[in-house]
Amino acid sequence: MKIITLNANGIRSAGRKGFFDWMLKQDADVVCLQEIKAQTGQLDAMTLQPDGYCGYFNSAEKKGYSGVALYSRRQPDKVSNRLGWDIADREGRFLQADYQGLSVVSLYLPSGTSGDERQAVKYDFMARFEQVLAAMRRKRREFILCGDWNIAHKEIDLRNWRSNRKNSGFLPDERAWMDKVFGELGMVDAFRVVNQEAEQYTWWSNRGQSWAKNVGWRIDYQVVTPGLADRIKAVSIYKDERFSDHAPLTVEYEI
Repeated sequence: MKIITLNANGIRSAGRKGFFDWMLKQDADVVCLQEIKAQTGQLDAMTLQPDGYCGYFNSAEKKGYSGVALYSRRQPDKVSNRLGWDIADREGRFLQADYQGLSVVSLYLPSGTSGDERQAVKYDFMARFEQVLAAMRRKRREFILCGDWNIAHKEIDLRNWRSNRKNSGFLPDERAWMDKVFGELGMVDAFRVVNQEAEQYTWWSNRGQSWAKNVGWRIDYQVVTPGLADRIKAVSIYKDERFSDHAPLTVEYEI
């Protein structure tokens, strides 16, 4: 099973940059997108239902903002898009597709980079989502949570970690929460099961020469329940083309 996740920074923009042409060549089973920045009424037929895929969307109420999508070769048994609190549901941050014994989620955690108010929103989302993760662990099914978590977990996960210790995305409380996700809650960072190397980034600022100099952050993840840890076979970050300020993260599972 091959799964791709990408923060598209605008699904229409990514499409114009060739994302769907690339995607259709990957033979992925599921593709998760975040920050689609569009309502379904603004999307053409190919974007809604790429050749061979069923498309599902959870757009934000606010136009041009947030939102997630999920494309699946196989029609899921069930699709859900509500977590039960305002920021998650009104901003379109969650979309879950259920298959037999397995759920795949497209997830977009809030960013706190715009100021203290949004950082508080981010912390509230994290606290609430912790309970969602705990509930997932109690279910008799496996989960793959794909998306932009807007947190670099460890020093190895961003180039300039020393100068970012007081910045949203690498704050001590955020990193401690990720410690809990991968510790007490028992979830697994699929990428690091296979690749423990440095300079493995999925997002680069548009300022300066961040992309050219690979001054990046690894904030996009596939987070899985522990029953899938030994089924992770290959991981890759695609950088040959640029569809967004993020790069597609692909994980292959033996499922």
